[in-house]
Amino acid sequence: MSIRDTYVQKLKNRINELNAEIDGLAEEINSVGPEAKIRYYKQLESLRERRKGVEDSIAELQKAVDSPWEDLKQGLENSWEVLKASLAEAKSEFERGYRKGRDED
Repeated sequence: MSIRDTYVQKLKNRINELNAEIDGLAEEINSVGPEAKIRYYKQLESLRERRKGVEDSIAELQKAVDSPWEDLKQGLENSWEVLKASLAEAKSEFERGYRKGRDED
C-alpha cells in the first residue's frame, strides 16, 4: 500500500468517526424545542455539506497522479480542519441549548 493509499484510508476512517458524531447530534435534536430544531437542522446541513466537500476531495486525491497529490493533501487538511471546527462549534451550541432547555424546565 502506498503512502497516499494509507493516507486516504486514514481520512476515510476519520470521516466514519465524524459521521457517527453527526448522527449523534441528529439524535439529540429530538429532545429540543421547535425553534432550536430549525437552527440545529441548519447546522447539521452545513456540516453535511462540508463533509461532502471533504469526501469529494478525498476522491480527487485518490485519483491524482503521484506528483500533485501532495498539493491536494494540504488543501484537504485545511478543509478537514474547517470541518472539525464546525463540528466542535455545533456540538458546543447543542450542549448550551440542551443545558438552557433543561434549566427552563
